[in-house]
Amino acid sequence: MTKEQVLRTLQAHPDAFVSGEALSRELSVSRTAVWKAVDQLRQEGYPIESVPRRGHRLASGSDVLSAEGIRRYLAHDALEVRFFPTISSTNTVLRQMALENAPAGLALVAGEQTAGRGRLGRSFFSPARSGLYLSLLLRPDTPAAESTLLTSCAAVAVAEAIESLAHVQPRIKWVNDLLLNGKKICGILTEAGLDCETGRMSYVVIGIGINTRPPEGDFPEALSPIAGSAFGDLPIPDLRNRLAAQVLDRLLDYAANPGSDRLFEKYRDRLMVLGKPILILSPGRDPVPALALDLERDYGLRVRDEKGVEQVLHSGEISIRVQDA
Repeated sequence: MTKEQVLRTLQAHPDAFVSGEALSRELSVSRTAVWKAVDQLRQEGYPIESVPRRGHRLASGSDVLSAEGIRRYLAHDALEVRFFPTISSTNTVLRQMALENAPAGLALVAGEQTAGRGRLGRSFFSPARSGLYLSLLLRPDTPAAESTLLTSCAAVAVAEAIESLAHVQPRIKWVNDLLLNGKKICGILTEAGLDCETGRMSYVVIGIGINTRPPEGDFPEALSPIAGSAFGDLPIPDLRNRLAAQVLDRLLDYAANPGSDRLFEKYRDRLMVLGKPILILSPGRDPVPALALDLERDYGLRVRDEKGVEQVLHSGEISIRVQDA
């Protein structure tokens, strides 16, 4: 507890020294306890400077993820955040916790994933220090078909959070990717458990992976042409904690009413494929050229193929590739 209290106080005074005596008095602990807490925080990666007769200070440009750091910016008291420096996959672990009756509103946040997952069994590159990886557990009393709406909630929540912090405008590549300057900066994976008796969802886990900065040594060769970062080298203090809080707050707000007209318009306005030629990619079939016409109210994508035949595509059936992206 002392460690979290020291961190909270130093975060409240970025780049300013706070004396050990002041910390000891404010937290009602010994100065030895303060020193131990500062040492523990340094070991976790926090850039804390200590100077005799001046005290301790946390560099304002620090970007160290922590549960306490995220809670500092959260607006929703109903959210419970658990942080893992390294995890196999936030979705995989949270799904198991959902089966063990974990409550709605539980979020797992990680600084690194060793087995990050994307759609259709793909892996998701999740290196340390350059990304934000989180999953949120919901228990909506809705039909399974509405899980697509929750994916849309996440896409808008992430886009708005990035826009708020960096003043750039990511675009949504239907149905669950975000791109900036033509490169993927975020992937979303929504997984649901079905109650077979009612046909309704017993739980939903929404996983979000965001490339916040270019990774050390850059992206692997196979990803370099298509992967980008949301913030580049923009100097944004405490970036990932602030980003995590904004994404979770916005996502919880939108998930309370996923069928709203407001959310639909925000999603459609950010959709990058409308009016553009695309390739419909289906497993075991040749790519089918088509034109993306419009977004249906259930978030299905209406398309017209080269023969003039129109159809509505839904999540889980296909992947798409914008031909000129």
